[in-house]
Amino acid sequence: MNRRDFLQLLGATTVSTTLFQCSSESTDRWGRLLPQRVLGGTGESVTCLGLGGYHIGWTTEVLAQATIEAALEEGVRFFDTAESYGPHTSEIRYGKYLTPAYRNEIFLMTKSQAKTGEEARRHIEASLDRLKTDRIDLWQLHSIKDPADVEARLQSGVMETALQAQSEGLIRHIGFTGHSNPYAHTRMLELTRDPDGTSPFAACLLPINPVDVSARASFIQQVISPAQKSGVAILAMKTLADGRFFAAKHLKEKQIWQTDDPMVPDQISIETCIQFALSLPCSVLITGAEKPEYLREKAQCARGFQSLDVTERQRVIESVARFAQAAEVEYYKKAELRSRMG
Repeated sequence: MNRRDFLQLLGATTVSTTLFQCSSESTDRWGRLLPQRVLGGTGESVTCLGLGGYHIGWTTEVLAQATIEAALEEGVRFFDTAESYGPHTSEIRYGKYLTPAYRNEIFLMTKSQAKTGEEARRHIEASLDRLKTDRIDLWQLHSIKDPADVEARLQSGVMETALQAQSEGLIRHIGFTGHSNPYAHTRMLELTRDPDGTSPFAACLLPINPVDVSARASFIQQVISPAQKSGVAILAMKTLADGRFFAAKHLKEKQIWQTDDPMVPDQISIETCIQFALSLPCSVLITGAEKPEYLREKAQCARGFQSLDVTERQRVIESVARFAQAAEVEYYKKAELRSRMG
């Protein structure tokens, strides 16, 4: 893809935020909300920032509760988790500190890596129990790896189980997630698309950050357009490349990485990464935070969001394009998908 074609793609996949952003002055009984956007073809309004549940599952109990409460105070009403986070710890903590008081004001999403219909049913029922709720707003087929994984899960009845649970009112919407291969997403959309071009999915979760664009196979390039055409909402994750853009220490019990030096030094700010993602047609940017101050920083960026135009986005992309091949940055992608675009 040459530069001219890519600039045209950026323009074509960008929807003016005025088309899907509601009043930033919306409130509920707990206070002022962050700006809202429409969740794809559902027509529902959701806050443009969501709290990711992975960090809630591994941080301390005290910090988990404080981070959940900080998110609510800052106007976040979209909450993500998964049965595998902890495992189960994130859902249990939401069931303690989120749903008892706030269930009717929040949009609650959880996920399952189930490989069969029977396993999916068990996961749905167990998630409902841990979350202390009678319905899940968005249940997602979690972490699809590649087209073969997609085909195997569909053939084993996972989708039929999700649709049955939806018909029973246990889940309201269905989605899917993945961060290793964009062709898994396009295969899922292709295999489940209705004859009229619509999709049974309400949303899909994918990496959206400036480095992704320069990979040989980019989620932004490959997934956004077909998802939009099918009415499937885009949920953004890995907006900071899982923190690889910045100096950080992840104090996990089993540390995956720890560094005092950013992988992408002095090139880009947290605010720019958030502006970049929200300037694309994503409904929610889901951010991980294991401390209240991390969440408040992201909420401040979301509340003060100013859309980047096509030229500004291209400048941001070019500033970090050379890092697309670095295994340490988008480590979660398959190695063969990190090569620079031709």
